[in-house]
Amino acid sequence: MNQREGPPSETAGAAELVTSVAPRRPVREALEAAGLEVVGPCEQLSARRDLLRESPFLQDFTPPEADILGRAMLRVRAQEGQLLIAEDEPSDWMLLLLDGTLDVLKRKVGTDPSQGEFERVAVLRPGATVGEMSMLDGEPRYASCRALGEVHAGVLTRAAVAGLITEQPAVGAKVLVKITQLLAQRLRNTANQLLRQLQKN
Repeated sequence: MNQREGPPSETAGAAELVTSVAPRRPVREALEAAGLEVVGPCEQLSARRDLLRESPFLQDFTPPEADILGRAMLRVRAQEGQLLIAEDEPSDWMLLLLDGTLDVLKRKVGTDPSQGEFERVAVLRPGATVGEMSMLDGEPRYASCRALGEVHAGVLTRAAVAGLITEQPAVGAKVLVKITQLLAQRLRNTANQLLRQLQKN
């Protein structure tokens, strides 16, 4: 006897929204092709009390929730000078910096991409996240991220977020809320910088 299906849940709708962009080649394959070492999942993320305390992305997660999130992420290692994210490259994942420092670089306007002329946009330290916008919409990266020394980072894919929303709704909801907050803060900072620049002129 067939049971009637009820209305779709809010978490199911959120999962569909996150997976609405067509996936690209498997993330592990893409990371290894870029020369990054895939170590495995980010197990025992809760053991990193410093990150839980200081990372804007992780601050609201309990230790058990952080471990659930960590199991959904791939841990990668990069050596000094390696690119973890390449400007203009389309992808569907974000990074949580676990150890080391990342240089965020933007190609100078009007320069030849092959010449490698970049300007430093920011320096990221453990607990920072990068790539959330491309993770959500699959559009090309706005800037590049290069390792300053050995770097360990967690990779969170769009598919992993969709899985969390379906299988661990509380954790999946927190992930989406935190990403939204981070993007809103960056947009606010950009708007303030633009306003200051306009006032100078």
